[in-house]
Amino acid sequence: MTERLHIAVVGGGAAGFFAAIAAKQTNPEARVTIFERGQKVLAKVLITGGGRCNLTNSFAQITDLKQAYPRGDKMMKRLFNVFSHKDTWQWFEQRGVKLVKQDDECVFPVSQSAQSVVDALTHEAHKLGVEVRTGYAVEAVKQMGNGDLQLLFKVQKPLTVQRAAITTGGSPQTNALQYLANLGHNIVQPLPSLFTFNIADATFKALMGTVVEGVTVSLVGTKHKATGPLLVTHWGASGPAILKLSSYGARYVHDCGYQFPIAVNWIGLTNSALVAEHLQGIVDSNPRKLLTSVHPFGLPTRMWQYILEKTALGADKRWDELGKKGLNKLVESLTNDQYKVTGKGAFREEFVTCGGVSLSDINLNTMESKVCKNLYFAGEVLDVDAITGGFNLQAAWTTGYVAGKAMAL
Repeated sequence: MTERLHIAVVGGGAAGFFAAIAAKQTNPEARVTIFERGQKVLAKVLITGGGRCNLTNSFAQITDLKQAYPRGDKMMKRLFNVFSHKDTWQWFEQRGVKLVKQDDECVFPVSQSAQSVVDALTHEAHKLGVEVRTGYAVEAVKQMGNGDLQLLFKVQKPLTVQRAAITTGGSPQTNALQYLANLGHNIVQPLPSLFTFNIADATFKALMGTVVEGVTVSLVGTKHKATGPLLVTHWGASGPAILKLSSYGARYVHDCGYQFPIAVNWIGLTNSALVAEHLQGIVDSNPRKLLTSVHPFGLPTRMWQYILEKTALGADKRWDELGKKGLNKLVESLTNDQYKVTGKGAFREEFVTCGGVSLSDINLNTMESKVCKNLYFAGEVLDVDAITGGFNLQAAWTTGYVAGKAMAL
């Protein structure tokens, strides 16, 4: 009688549960065990999306996966042929979690509660007979002569299994991945990849609470730019445009020591001649009106007043007193408003890092390690990460599913 296949999944998060479930579905005879370091599984899933769990995205606004995945886009494109965002939708709905797409293309449970997502995963795992062990911290993995893998735990006795998946999530510290480097894996230095920007300018921060839609923000001197709403905060700038930019430029801004200039285009229009033409149209239509009384491009009142003060044009000036010099000043301020970022803030709803196990060490068809046979990877422990909007969880579902199926065969 052949020995029963034992599969270990190290990490009880989104990718881990999906890997374990996929493995057990593929091979019901296998013994599948999730080993979670903490006392609770799926803890991060519970707090994503402000506790509502933005579990995927419609991808309707994504024309190139690089827009969603600054790192790992080619891998995700390949894996989407096996398990895509559409499959995620179907998977959860078939298990009683009705989903809804918001106007911004983010997908949430109709319940607006992450608990329903956690319940679906834990229920499915339990139904299939996946075992879950909490308080099991894996400190090392040893490759045995016969191809088996030995897991060494911090407290418990070592365990030998035939296959294992590492799904421990993003690690802010390189040393937490040292045990994987010891096996021969290349580790790309982990860095924060979703954060807000600190801006010291007091007059700018006085706009706290102001949201401007359709802003384009760029890192001066690079090709990195992002478009979306920008929120002025008491420490600087946040909102989707900023968070996207922090993801795209994560490595660059780290190398700058988080001190770098940004350019803000408040109206999203890049053609200066068209912007000048629009402003001239206001001059022609409203010559006697004060500059403050007509807001071009639908800018919020406070933001328009701030720009007028910044350009020193004066709130009491009329549109017909603007002149060519004043008009050019406005064009520049609306389309290329520069600020010095003095550090990074936190983004409380996400704990995302870029970096991790290099994708060059992974078989991208199976998620198996090229340097350690029978060891698989899924989720953010890999050098794959995404902008905010449900894309990171989608990467967890997709890589988890592929790894789970492959290691159960």
